Amino acid sequence: LRDVITNALKNPFKFAKHKARQMVGLKTKEEFWALKDVNFKINKGEVIGIIGHNGAGKSTLLKILSQITTPTTGEIKVRGTIGSLLEVGTGFHPELTGRENIMLNGAILGMPKKEIIRKFDEIVEFAGIEKFLDTPVKYYSSGMYVRLAFSVAAHLEPDILLIDEVLAVGDAEFQKKCLGKMDEVTKKEGRTILFVSHNLAAIQNLCRKCLLLENGKIKFFGDTEQAISEYIPKNLINESLKEIKKENHIKGTLEAIVEKVKIGNDKRGPSNSFFINEPFSLEVEYFVTKKSKKLSFWILFTNQNGFIVANSLQKDKKELIEPTPGNQKIKIDFNNPGLMPGNYMITIGI
Repeated sequence: LRDVITNALKNPFKFAKHKARQMVGLKTKEEFWALKDVNFKINKGEVIGIIGHNGAGKSTLLKILSQITTPTTGEIKVRGTIGSLLEVGTGFHPELTGRENIMLNGAILGMPKKEIIRKFDEIVEFAGIEKFLDTPVKYYSSGMYVRLAFSVAAHLEPDILLIDEVLAVGDAEFQKKCLGKMDEVTKKEGRTILFVSHNLAAIQNLCRKCLLLENGKIKFFGDTEQAISEYIPKNLINESLKEIKKENHIKGTLEAIVEKVKIGNDKRGPSNSFFINEPFSLEVEYFVTKKSKKLSFWILFTNQNGFIVANSLQKDKKELIEPTPGNQKIKIDFNNPGLMPGNYMITIGI
């Protein structure tokens, strides 16, 4: 009210014009629903992954479930206590030390003082900040912040734990530690976890069921593998079979020519999107023009910046293929590719 009065006195003509436009309907409000017609049920002890593109409504859903935001329509029925880790350092006071913030944050999250004291050493050990325990948290890095925040939330022992994409801030070792802790609390203690992440490998390892949101609506709710298949863009999956055109051949002796390459694995079928260290195979169709020397296959992986990251060449003479003129096929398996996340181009040579 104070701001409205101040603005009206400062710019009376502008204020009157704005109000007049509103009254005649020239200035209309645009309605935006972050979530619409979202209905689902989660049973006790389930670990549910929530995935979707940026702006799909994932964080809004967690804020409504944790009762930070009130839904415009509809209701949420929750049985049990809720602990949430939605943003890095929520409930931390920058001027207080790590020790003081553990006590404060634990109290905010509903943990009795005796319980905080009993679990204090365990929380500190898990967070790995023993040296900086008496340092104000404003000097902490974002990684240290989230380690301490997750440690307090994980040891709170709520019936339901809501976790947003905060784990992305921590290093790989801490992320592994967090996933292990989440796995432990669900299997041993039967607690329920809702986990929002863009890390599909973590979602796949941790969650049996997954909720896929798109434009504020549920696109799919069920088996994690199926949800991920729905989430991965279809244009990527369609590129699992590549016919090699004549202009894409590097002219050699042309005694053997690669014609088609199919990529996939037994679990996923034809696909060119895989998780880290997920096995895949290349099925190469080639044409031998005439009987010649034994054949050796060479495969090169180039990253999106054009750098060669890996290559595979048959060196063992016993494994070389005796060429037979005509159409031929070979399957090459990569059981432990060891490639980092990213897009790769594959070059095949004979």
